[in-house]
Amino acid sequence: MTTGLALMLSLDLTVFLATFLVIFPAELPDKSFIATLVLATRFPRLWVWLGASMAFAVQMVIAVAAGQLLSLLPQRLVLAVTAALFAVGAVLLARAGLRARAEEDAEEAQEIEEIERVASSRGRGATAAFATTFAVIFTAEWGDLTQLIAAGQAARTGAAFSVFLGSWLALCAVAGFGVLIGSWLQRRVALWRIGLISAALLAILAVLTVVELVRA
Repeated sequence: MTTGLALMLSLDLTVFLATFLVIFPAELPDKSFIATLVLATRFPRLWVWLGASMAFAVQMVIAVAAGQLLSLLPQRLVLAVTAALFAVGAVLLARAGLRARAEEDAEEAQEIEEIERVASSRGRGATAAFATTFAVIFTAEWGDLTQLIAAGQAARTGAAFSVFLGSWLALCAVAGFGVLIGSWLQRRVALWRIGLISAALLAILAVLTVVELVRA
């Protein structure tokens, strides 16, 4: 029992880094980044970040658990499903990155308006900041692309703890950027280009998974 737990909690540095490097750029252009940026203008920043981090932790536990269940299927089927998840993710990120800026700005404005509406209905204290951020981020991330990526990565590698830690820390880092320097980053970095970089990384993962499938 102790040995099994130790294996589950062992850190595979390669899987950890690969997961972090895929999740981080995938989340930067996402609505969660915008949400933390907006909420940080309404509430104490530390509590916004803590609320977002806790929501991300719960979401990634669910994603990794789903990936572990998926890994119980026959290996070739697991690899096929995982490759499909990565390929779909790459296409979605590429399409989002190539959309016209006017359309993207209009969509972003709607998201900001909705987040501000929710935030304005709550108090200003630490509890309200934490609870509001948790609710907004948890809802926004449910079934999100990063959740699917984490599930696919957990199924493909079998390194549940490494995938969880890599994905969660990547999401916490994005939330930190949103809270601290979100406005500055938006003005100076074209986030849609980061989305294209993430799409390329996912496409590479899809190809590698297909290679594994062929060799299995």
